[in-house]
Amino acid sequence: QVQLVESGGGLVQAGGSLRLSCAASRGIFRFNIMGWYRQPPGKQRETVATITSAGSTSIADSVKGRFTISRDNAKNTVYLQMNGLKPEDTAVYYCYCNAKLTYGGPDYNYWGQGTQVTVSS
Repeated sequence: QVQLVESGGGLVQAGGSLRLSCAASRGIFRFNIMGWYRQPPGKQRETVATITSAGSTSIADSVKGRFTISRDNAKNTVYLQMNGLKPEDTAVYYCYCNAKLTYGGPDYNYWGQGTQVTVSS
């Protein structure tokens, strides 16, 4: 069973920066896609950013120009660099991946436990 372990959340003032990390607990044959989602208080979960195995990225309009997603395949880790944080970025941030554990095997979906990001005004 793969676990996604997130780190890097916390409390920051508006305009500040945080870097979230998400590491898979065991080796994965191939990531198809990894990403970050967030759930603001009282709202539904929304996509923040995704990155494919080829390195193609997709960033939500609400964070474009401020957030950057990257990955280190050798470390089975994905990062979310968040700059210029705003109070509306306050949410629980979840890591996600879709991956194959073995060659030719099925795809699996995994979610992290979530990490709180709070931006004060």
